Amino acid sequence: MTASASRTVLGPPRLPTRWRPLLTRTVLLVLALLSLGFFCTIAALGPADWHRHDRVGLGVAGLLFALVLALLARPVARADREGLTVVNFVRRRRLEWAEILGVNLRRGDPWVLLDLADGGTLAVVAIQPGSGLRQAVRAARELRACVEAYGTARRVE
Repeated sequence: MTASASRTVLGPPRLPTRWRPLLTRTVLLVLALLSLGFFCTIAALGPADWHRHDRVGLGVAGLLFALVLALLARPVARADREGLTVVNFVRRRRLEWAEILGVNLRRGDPWVLLDLADGGTLAVVAIQPGSGLRQAVRAARELRACVEAYGTARRVE
């Protein structure tokens, strides 16, 4: 396959599909498990003069730390024939294809930004170059192809 052939997307991906930052997600979930294990080990093997509440407090701190890391690993974008569901760290938003006017991933952007019909923008944290530039560019192109195939570009014709 030539370099130019790998850069083009002939059409939208088969739907339903989803995009996730796989490397980032894997690292965060592994760190969550390791941190939980570390805090629980320290709580269990701590000095003999520690009280029960000291040990429970360390265990709870480890659990909270792991939950925060798991929350950071949450982003996903799911596409189907009707639209796109964007799940970022704490917020979920459902968009119909007609609501999305543009898909942008410029050099230096931390993630894809959608231009919306209401004049706003929406970050799609699930598509981020920090988790792999080629993967992010490919995902952005696939998402753009979906917008062109199912969104306003199709209805204007």
